[in-house]
Amino acid sequence: MDAAARTGFILENTALGASRLVPDIKLHLASEITPLWLASEAFLQRHNMAPPFWAFAWPGSEALACYITEHPELVRGLNVLDFAAGCGLAALAARRAGAARVEAAEIDPLAAAAITLNAVENGVAVEVLLGDMVGTPCRWDVILCGDVCYEAPMTRHILPWLRDCARAAVVIIADPGRKYAPEEGGEVIARYEVPASLALEDSVVRQVKLFRLSPVE
Repeated sequence: MDAAARTGFILENTALGASRLVPDIKLHLASEITPLWLASEAFLQRHNMAPPFWAFAWPGSEALACYITEHPELVRGLNVLDFAAGCGLAALAARRAGAARVEAAEIDPLAAAAITLNAVENGVAVEVLLGDMVGTPCRWDVILCGDVCYEAPMTRHILPWLRDCARAAVVIIADPGRKYAPEEGGEVIARYEVPASLALEDSVVRQVKLFRLSPVE
């Protein structure tokens, strides 16, 4: 898909919804009335697309957005990265809270397009970075990570880089109880109960902790 086709695909296959914890943030999401909600593997292959993680507001991003909204001093006037941003919810919250510059990183071109659409919908400026940021020298003051530790290979890939970035930046990982999330080398700064869908999670509420990562020693 080219850029126009990606935008059109998102508009045709999602509906305008909102964050559960910060409902004045609007998002283009999959729902029971959209094709992506019940998308089959054949549907994804036909459209040459990865699983549409960007079409859902995941509990980790919800908790980050809520925390930023409650504590705008975390990002106000600073440079912020929303890493593996999905729909860009945390990035949107950071920009609304007064961050000087917000970048949202994603490897999926459809996610990048969705973040752009969501930023326009909310009237904020978010710069989208398409590609794997791991290994990039840290140029941010705050790095926000939603639900990024759900698989061992992913965690092994990103965690050393994030700990290195923690030398210069505040790095916060939102963990909704995933097996590979770090339990040591940092501190829990907040906990949230986030409503969830049984179509996506194994319960209607996820307990999410926000973990501030300590730098590598």
